[in-house]
Formats: sequence, structure tokens, C-alpha cells
Amino acid sequence: MTLPLFDTEPQPPQTIADGAVLLRGWAAVNDGEWMAAVQQVLAQQPFQAAYTASGLPMSVRTSNCGEWGWAANRNAYGYTRSDPLTGKLWPSMPQFLKQQAKVLSGLAGYLGFEPDVCLINCYEVGAKMGLHHDADERDKFAPIVSVSLGLPCTFVWGGLQRSDPVRSFRLEHGDVLVWGGASRMVFHGVRPLQAGQHPLLGAQRWNLTFRMARAIYTA
Repeated sequence: MTLPLFDTEPQPPQTIADGAVLLRGWAAVNDGEWMAAVQQVLAQQPFQAAYTASGLPMSVRTSNCGEWGWAANRNAYGYTRSDPLTGKLWPSMPQFLKQQAKVLSGLAGYLGFEPDVCLINCYEVGAKMGLHHDADERDKFAPIVSVSLGLPCTFVWGGLQRSDPVRSFRLEHGDVLVWGGASRMVFHGVRPLQAGQHPLLGAQRWNLTFRMARAIYTA
């Protein structure tokens, strides 16, 4: 299935849980700029194979930009200032990405968001992300801004315990999910990516997650 170039128009913010807001289509209106900014990062920091903390291979590949990066390889697991595989500092976060993350977080009610890391996950057909929560950041209430580009996915949203019931919803190209506060430690994941062709990314989905790895959210 080949998807149309523009799937949705920006929709009003939709609250999906306390502290969690879905902004449908908000990154699609300027997706060319999003793509150019990510490609700028990838020219310096190509996607790498990723591994779990126990050393098992993951189905996504990763890249990073910002003051910090999320290392998920055989040499390190967690936030680092440089790529453990090359020893080079992570690329600077393009101004466009940082500015957009701040605007989008503000639309979700989180003013003053200052991301110091952007983790970029590349999903290909069959790739998935198991149920997890993001617990390595210093501030456990600071928002995460998650931007979907390319093929749609089925996103799984649970509760504060891994055993809590889950619900699923579809994330399309350009959709943005922001969560923090009471929802910051919610377990979430991604079902295996289904086959398809997107006009900009082909058979891939890129997921950008902007975080505050070591800074404290004070707004």
C-alpha cells in the first residue's frame, strides 16, 4: 500500500490521559524541513544497530543529536556525551528541531521545555518496541515530545505498572505525542511495523523523541 503524501491536516490538541496530549498532523505541515534536519544529523551520525541492556539485539536502529545521546550498543547503555563506538561527540541538535520541540511541547501545555537530547529511532517493516517506560532521565516529570514520520504505527499506551491494562491507537506521519507530569512514567510501546510505502520515507518510520536527559524542568 502506498500512502498519500499528506495524510492529515493539523487537528486540535487531544488529551489522551492526565499530562498526555496528542497533536495529530502538526509535524506534517512542514515535513520537508523535518526531513532535512534529520538528514543533517544522519550525515554526521548514521543509524546504528541497537541492543538491550542485557545485550540482545533490538529491531530498531538509532541515532542521536544534542548535548547528550542515548547509547544502546555493546559498549554502553544509557546517556553519554559522545558515541561510545566512535568516541565523537553527538552532533549538535539542529535549531529547527529544538525550536519545533519547544513549540509542540507548548501546544501540549508544557512551556519552557529545553530538550538536551533527541533520540531518533528507525523502524523498518516488522520492527517494534516492547512495553517500557523512560526512567533514565534526571527529571521524571519533564515532558517527552515524540514525533512520527513515515509509515503509520500502532502505539500502545499502558499505565504506571507494567501489568496495567493497555490501549492502542494509530500514529500517522506528522503526529506528535507529548507526555509528562502524571503520565511521564507510563509504560508504552510500538507494535510491529506493517508493510507499506510512504512517499517520503518508503518502507520506514522515523520516531524522534526529545527529552531532558540531565536538565530539570522548571516551568
